Amino acid sequence: MFRKLAVGVWCNLVTPLRSTQRYFRVTSVRPDLMEFFDDKKNWGEQQVRVGSSWRVDELRLRSNTDLHKLWYILLKEKNMLLTMEYEAKKEFYLFPNPERIDKVEESMSNIETVVRERNRAYYLLETGKTGERPGDEIENFLGLQEYVQHKEYPVPKEENKEYLKEKASEPQSSPAEKAWFLTRWKVKVKKQKRRLIRRQQWEVLNILRHHPNCDKEALQEKYPEVEVHKFVQRFENRNTENLIGLTARELAALPLKI
Repeated sequence: MFRKLAVGVWCNLVTPLRSTQRYFRVTSVRPDLMEFFDDKKNWGEQQVRVGSSWRVDELRLRSNTDLHKLWYILLKEKNMLLTMEYEAKKEFYLFPNPERIDKVEESMSNIETVVRERNRAYYLLETGKTGERPGDEIENFLGLQEYVQHKEYPVPKEENKEYLKEKASEPQSSPAEKAWFLTRWKVKVKKQKRRLIRRQQWEVLNILRHHPNCDKEALQEKYPEVEVHKFVQRFENRNTENLIGLTARELAALPLKI
């Protein structure tokens, strides 16, 4: 089974039928500046065949050593793609498949997520703390709370001219403006949640219609915002052929968990 690693680096993933061991093989080392350029066979091409990015669930199966190697493979790939993109803009020609950069960045972000999960688990087991850099909840200029991690400054913030200049350039708002924004923001969030619950309710109804003997506990776990037992009670004695005609009326009568 062969899969392309992120974009330009091929990786041989050998998956035996009775084993979960997987290997990857990268391209040969080139100690010259051609490391920053794509393969010559892709020069001038309008389309380059690429694979998908690495998902989090795939990376969780890899060891720390594999993740460390994969990070530098992706870093080399990102440097190469950025170089080719710059050259394409400089020479005024089309850069094929610009989404390759997004796939590499997504893969690197997923690696950081997996490494952070492992670090949190280790520190929680050993020390009872997450081991991450502490921070505080602060209120931004819109009145929303956001979490900001603490940073180290070689100069105190009160005497740091760059920090004070950056702080002064931030937008400001009055308490009345914050209240005006927060009122409309809460209404928007509530409407979005209602639409999400409605959509999940329709999905639950369709699942119950086509699979009436499905696992109700698994269905409730997948849709925690929907009271699945109420749907089962309402439609267990109804004819499944008439279910679609009754869904709009029954759905409007069901309470929402807001």
